[in-house]
Order: sequence, then structure tokens, then C-alpha cells
Amino acid sequence: MRNKFYHNIFACLLSMTLIFTMGFGFEARMDNHTETFSNPIADIDSKLKQQIIDSNLSLIVPPENIKIAPLESSEPALPPVPINEEPRVDERSNLELSFEASYEVTAYFLNVRAEANGTSKIIDVVSKGNILEVLKSTDSGWLELKSGGYVYGSYAKLISEDTSPSVHVEKISDEQTSRKNVVVQALQPAIHVQSAEPAKPSSMIKSISGLTEEHIAKIIKDTALEDGGLEEAILEIEKTYGINSYFTIAVMKLESGHGKSEIAKTKNNLFGLNAIDSDSYNQALSFNTKAESVKKFGDIISEFYINQGLTSVEKVAGKYCGANSNWPNLVKSIMNSDYKKIL
Repeated sequence: MRNKFYHNIFACLLSMTLIFTMGFGFEARMDNHTETFSNPIADIDSKLKQQIIDSNLSLIVPPENIKIAPLESSEPALPPVPINEEPRVDERSNLELSFEASYEVTAYFLNVRAEANGTSKIIDVVSKGNILEVLKSTDSGWLELKSGGYVYGSYAKLISEDTSPSVHVEKISDEQTSRKNVVVQALQPAIHVQSAEPAKPSSMIKSISGLTEEHIAKIIKDTALEDGGLEEAILEIEKTYGINSYFTIAVMKLESGHGKSEIAKTKNNLFGLNAIDSDSYNQALSFNTKAESVKKFGDIISEFYINQGLTSVEKVAGKYCGANSNWPNLVKSIMNSDYKKIL
């Protein structure tokens, strides 16, 4: 009987313990359930979204880093213009038509050479009175031309000088480029390139021979005129007075017997200057060098023949050597023979 009593008490205690335990578990589950469904607005929002989706509508909220494409238009799209960026320009050197100095040609004809020396190729010929735009002068006396080439400074005189030449640089657009190029080309002097080949001799004394020092050296080779420094002097009187070098050489050969005459050897007179027939040797002029006689010949032909209208071999012959009617034919024959030597 006592055991049954204890058994009942134990059952009651066990039941109470079980009830308390189940009660706490239910409360915890209710708390969790309350936290899960405690946001009715979110639940409504979710249902609203679902309704929108069911209605085939798209709710698009673009992120900040994604650009929305513009609506299509029938107008052609313009290329984007970068902000704070200037239009592209072509920065080029716009050379002003300025130069350091202007020179006037004093020789009748003056060769323009490719390099600053007397043996360089002739690329142009300028006449007396022409104005040359000069960039600079070399130590050897040559003038560098703005249009290209060199002339010897002894045959040109300075008429004006710019002491502060400069190159102006400006920004020009592509649209202006062609127009500016046309203007510059129009203002630049044209270069008339002369052939390197010598000209064929003619009866006209005042004309361009096209000869160089090498040509003249070849013409007088193996004669007594060789190695006398005559090449430069012959070209000089052509530059100064316009006297064709073929003519000068022919008269020199004819009057000096190719440099072997007594007057030529002892007086350096290659042209029989002032050699009067009655006393030719004593009356003949004397010179320190043969080159001096060439320069004197140029002075005489220019002043007393060319300036008086005697500009052909035939006209000069009547006054220079009237006693010899064959003189002009002999001179022209030598000129043509010399021309053939350098072909």
C-alpha cells in the first residue's frame, strides 16, 4: 500500500516536470514564430511585387553605375564632344617671309651654285639688278640664299639688313593648311634650274656659257695657259660684265698663240692689249699676273664694245682687229672646238 502511494507521488512529480518542460518549449517556439512573421509590411510588399510580376510588368531599378540608353531617334547621332578639350589643331611652323639681308646682284650674270664653292653644280643664274634674299654669309664669302643655293658675295651688294630674323610659329587648323600653303608658295620666288651641261657657243658676246672651272681647265689643258689660275678670272668677267667665257678663251688663245707668244710669256698680256703693230712689244701692256690681263680684257670689252652696242663677234672684230678680216671666223672656230672638248 505504501509502495503504491510512493508510486503515485513519483508519477505526479514526473507529470509536473514534463508539463513545465513542454510549456517552456512552446513559448520558445511562439517567440521564434513571432520574430519570423512580425513584419507585415514586408509581407505585403512581397505580395505586391508578385502581383506586378504576374501582370507582366517589369520593375527596373537601374544601378548607379549603369547608363540608361537614350531613346531611338530618326536624327543622326552626333559624336560625343569631350568636355574642356580644345578642337584638334596642327601646330606647324609658319615661316614668315623675313630674312636677314637683301643683296642686289652687281654682275651681269651670276651663277647660283648648289654648294658654297666655285666647283659646285650651277642650279640657277641671276642677272644684274636682281634682289636676293640672303640667310647668311659664309666665312669664305659665299651668300646662302633663302630660295636655295649660294652666290659669291663679291658680285652682290648689301641693300638692307634685318638684324633680328625670326621664325613665327602659330597654330593653324587643318582647314587653313591648304590655303596657307598656297599663299606661301605664291610668294616664294621660283627657282629656274639650269642644266649642268654647258651652253653651245654663239656669235653673241653677252650671253651665258654655262662653263665651270673644271670645263675651262679641260679646255686649256696641255697649253701654256694651263696652271695660270685663269679659270676663276674668266668666270669672273662673265659674272661681272656678261662676257661669254667661250669668247674670252677664244680671243686669249688666238692673240697669245695659246699662251706661247713673247708678250704673253714676259708681260702676262694674253690678249695683245695695246700691242700696236709698229711697236707691238713695247706698246703692249704689262701685268703682274695673267689673271690681271683677263680682268683688264673684261673692262675694255664691256666699256668700249658692249656698252657701245658691239655685242657680236663680227661687230667686235671690226674694231678689235680690223686688219684681219678672218678674225671673227677664227674666234668662232676656236669657240666651237672648245665646246666639243667638254661634251
